[in-house]
Amino acid sequence: MESEAQYPDRTSSTVSQCLQLILSDDLDFKIKAAREIRRLTKTSQRSRRQLSAAIEPLVAMLRDDSVDCNEAALLALLNLAVKDEKNKIKIVEAGALEPIITFLQSQAPNLQEYATASLLTLSASSTNKPTISASGAIPLLVETLKNGNPQAKVDAVMALYNLSTHPNNLTLILEANPIGPLVSVLKTCKRSSKTAEKCSALIESLVSFDEGRIALVSEEGGVLAVVEVLESGSIQSREHAVGALFTMCQSDRSKYREPILKEGVVPGLLELTVQGTPKSQAKAQNLLCLLRDSPYPRSELQPDTIENIVCNIISQIDGEDQSCKAKKMLAEMVQVSMEQSLRHLQQRALVCTPKDMPIASEVSSK
Repeated sequence: MESEAQYPDRTSSTVSQCLQLILSDDLDFKIKAAREIRRLTKTSQRSRRQLSAAIEPLVAMLRDDSVDCNEAALLALLNLAVKDEKNKIKIVEAGALEPIITFLQSQAPNLQEYATASLLTLSASSTNKPTISASGAIPLLVETLKNGNPQAKVDAVMALYNLSTHPNNLTLILEANPIGPLVSVLKTCKRSSKTAEKCSALIESLVSFDEGRIALVSEEGGVLAVVEVLESGSIQSREHAVGALFTMCQSDRSKYREPILKEGVVPGLLELTVQGTPKSQAKAQNLLCLLRDSPYPRSELQPDTIENIVCNIISQIDGEDQSCKAKKMLAEMVQVSMEQSLRHLQQRALVCTPKDMPIASEVSSK
C-alpha cells in the first residue's frame, strides 16, 4: 500500500488541488473536494495540519441547502478534528456549531448521526466545552439518546460524558432529564462496553444531586441496571456503579437502602470487596455497612467485620434465591480471605531471617 511518506510530492499536489476546489463556485467541485479531504485526513495527522485551511469553506458548506453537500462537509470536518486540538477549536470558532445543532434535529438519519459524532469529537476539547453547552446542544443530545439510531445514541452518551466534566454542565444535563434515556441505553448495551462505562460514570455524577437520585429510583429498572453493571461490567464501570449506589445510600440511607437492597446488590458487593479496585473495595465495604440493619458500629462482642455486616444483611433479605446466593458468595469470600492471609504468613516466614544466619552487607559478585 502506498503511503504519503513514499510520495510526498503527490500528496502535496492533492492537498493543493483540494484547497483550490473547495473554494470553487461549483457545488459539485466543492463536494468532490470535501470527500477527498475526508479521505486524506482519515488516518493522516500531517494531512489534517495541511488541510486546516479548508475548515472555513467546509463550515460554509454546512449552511447549503443540499444534504449531499452538508454530509460531505460534515464528514470532512469530523476527520479534520480527530486527534487535532487546534482544528477542533478552529472549527467551533468558524461557526460550525449552529448548523451542526440544526442537524441534530434533522429528519435525515445520516445527518443526525454525523452531527452527534461531530459533537462527540469537538467536545473532547476543554476549550470547546463551555461553548458547546452554551449553544443549546445538551437537551438535543439527550433527545438523541431517546430517539436517535443506535450509533447516534452511543455517540450522544460519549458527548454528554465529555461535557459533564466541565463545571456547571452537570446542572444543564440534569435539567434535560437524561436518567431515563441513560438507563435505556445501559439496559441494551454490553455491560463490558465503553458505552456502559460512560453511562455509569454519568449516572454516578448525576446522583450527587437529589433530582438525579429521585429520577433513578423512579425509573423502572433504573437501580437494577446499575446493580447489573456492578456485577458484570468492566473494572471502571463497576467502580462507577458502586460509587453511584454508595452516593445514594450515603445521602439518605432511610430512603435508598431498601430500593438498593431489593435488587440483589449484596453478591456483587461481596465480590467487589475482594476483586475490585482499591476505590471499589472501599466503597463496596462502606455501602455494605450502610445496608445493614444498623448503620452504627457494633460492640466488641460482635466486631465490625465484613462477615458480620453481611450476615446481618442476609438475615433481612427477602427471597430464598437472593439469600442463598449471598450466603454462597460470603462463604467464597471468607475462603479467599483465609487463603490470602495464609499466603501473607508464608511470605513473611520466607522474608524473616533467622538470628543465627549472617547477613550480607553487600551483594556478592557473580
